[in-house]
Formats: sequence, C-alpha cells, structure tokens
Amino acid sequence: MMLMLRPEPPLTCDLCPRLVSYREDTARSYPDWHNAPVASFGQDNARLLIVGLAPGLRGANRTGRPFTGDWAGDLLYATLGNHGFTRGTYDSRADDGLELVDAMITNAVRCVPPENKPVGAEANACRPFLTDRIAAMPDLKAVLVLGKIAHDNTVRALGLRLKDVAFGHGAEAQVAGPNGPVQMFGSYHCSRYNTNTGRLTEDMFNAVFARIRAYLDAL
Repeated sequence: MMLMLRPEPPLTCDLCPRLVSYREDTARSYPDWHNAPVASFGQDNARLLIVGLAPGLRGANRTGRPFTGDWAGDLLYATLGNHGFTRGTYDSRADDGLELVDAMITNAVRCVPPENKPVGAEANACRPFLTDRIAAMPDLKAVLVLGKIAHDNTVRALGLRLKDVAFGHGAEAQVAGPNGPVQMFGSYHCSRYNTNTGRLTEDMFNAVFARIRAYLDAL
C-alpha cells in the first residue's frame, strides 16, 4: 500500500503552540499578511531542493512565498536567476509571475518564529513535513542547505546522523535519499546579517550555485 505523504502543513497547523500564538498576534496587527505556514515553492519534479530555516516576519510570513519580500530573498532569487533556475522577473511579491526551473524552495520550519529563532521542539514537530517534501520529489539529485540549523534538520529528515554529514560553506557530501543518492551542498544563510558582516558575500553565494549548476549539468 502506498504511503500518503504530507509535504505541506495545513494553514491551520497547531503543532507548535508558541508559533501559533505568534502568528495570531501578528495577524491582529497585520490582518492582510499571510500569517500561516508557508508552503514550498517550485516543482515537485525538480532536481534541486533549497532548504532555509523559517519564514521571515516581513518576508515570507507577509507574502506567503518562501524567501519573498526581504533581503534574503532578493539575494537568493537573483542568484538563482544567474544560474538558470528561474523564469520571469522577481518582484518581491508572491504574484509576480516568477517561476522556478528545476528547483524548489522550502523551510525546515514552516511558520515564522519570534526573533527568527525556532526552538528544537518546533523543528522536531515540523520535520515530518520536510521528510515528506524530500520523499515527494522523485527526481531529486541535489539539496542546498542554507545555514547550520537547516543543515541539521535536513540531515535528520533524511534519517542520517549529524556526525556523518558535516556543515560548512561550500561543503559537499553524497547521502542516501528516499529516491536515490542526493548530493548535499552547504552555504551560510543569505541573511542581511551575514552579508552585512561579510560572512557571506555575493561571490561566495554564486560560487556555491555555480558548483550546483555544474553538478546537475554533468548528470
């Protein structure tokens, strides 16, 4: 019997009381925002999955699309476009008509957390959706994790041990996925903080995507 996958939480997901309370508080102040779990964006048959940490308050939590409406999204989508993973023009809105090409973007935690910091219990509660998101991509060949928390949650979602898959900017490792081998790529998160402090530069970010592009093109 085929297992039913649940790669996306319901909009009314109540698994994490703290996140539900924060969503509801934000909705009272900004009732026209999305203020709900943010679904993955892209193609189920994509070969590349990008995993971030969680929706930003004024980014994805506002617009309803991952990495849309804040600095991290400006950098991510521009870099995706530089390497042939988008079609159309990114305009910081969920209805801008932008399409991903051979790619999907998701988050380890699907609801906005206070101060952009989900706690371990929230990551654990949301992880089955990430596990199912990965399993629901039959052609998946590469996963890019943005930051250490996204890395750790992705490794655990794959049923692997953290000690066997090290995180680092530019790190690569081949791991077993539910639909075959997957190459994991690591990058520092494309947050404004990381770029302002020089921890991550645009050249560094583009270099990771150039490596991913070359890997996929060689398959």
